[in-house]
Amino acid sequence: MVDVYQNIKAGERGAWVSIISYLILSSFKLTIGYLFLSSALKADGLNNLTDIVASLAVLIGLKISRKPPDSDHAYGHFRAETVAALIASFIMAMVGVQVLVDGVQSLFAGREESPALWTAGVAVLCAVVMYFVYRYNIKLSRQTGSQALKAAAKDNLSDALVSIGAAVGIIGSQFGMPWLDIVAALAVGLIICKTAWEILSESMHRLTDGFDEKELPGLRQTIESIDGVEHIKDIKARVNGSQTLLDVVIEVQPDLTIIESHDITDEIEAKMEQVHNIRYVHVHVEPKNIK
Repeated sequence: MVDVYQNIKAGERGAWVSIISYLILSSFKLTIGYLFLSSALKADGLNNLTDIVASLAVLIGLKISRKPPDSDHAYGHFRAETVAALIASFIMAMVGVQVLVDGVQSLFAGREESPALWTAGVAVLCAVVMYFVYRYNIKLSRQTGSQALKAAAKDNLSDALVSIGAAVGIIGSQFGMPWLDIVAALAVGLIICKTAWEILSESMHRLTDGFDEKELPGLRQTIESIDGVEHIKDIKARVNGSQTLLDVVIEVQPDLTIIESHDITDEIEAKMEQVHNIRYVHVHVEPKNIK
């Protein structure tokens, strides 16, 4: 299990990269947005503020997840990052709703002025920075196998797209359509709310022991390929933080010795870790019914 905790620690680097990037970019966007009257850029900056919260949640969750199992947490503390993500989703939703409310109020206020064209360049520059942060985090997530960091990387990519959307709104407002900048801000607000809902639903799914049933056939196929496994009577899995817990009931020939049956279970555990990176496998052995 040492490599698991080392991977979690390595994943913290990606969270720090996101936090520092968001701090710099959000400050930059909000300052320019307020000084030069860009609703889209302000909304994009607020979006980055929510991303700081999300990245902090990932960082705190990863740190707690590195705590070893104890008497109260026999399976470790891996679910801490899921709980942190759940809290972050509520905060993101509140900010997203506020951006929408502000955007609607600005739209009906009939504001006529347009932001300076060069502020679109600010949005594009920020999009490029976030894209490189995404590339760094997605590469690190593949190296460490961290699902939390993979989710953070996807958030980085969505932020790059949001900045591009803000730039489009600013450019469009230069052609006699200042309301287009506000519409772009509303779109950013919707993206914040959508991201918050996705994090919330996924976190709730994991905390209620949900598991993607589409992955089960692949797990079943791997176990069935092992010599000595006659039939899989039952298989189920759940997610514990970034770790998968697998329970499987197999049938073997009734004349096998305890040692032979134990060797089969050992092979299943080794194969699941090697092929699917699953380290928690509980195997129950039953004799095959022979009629």
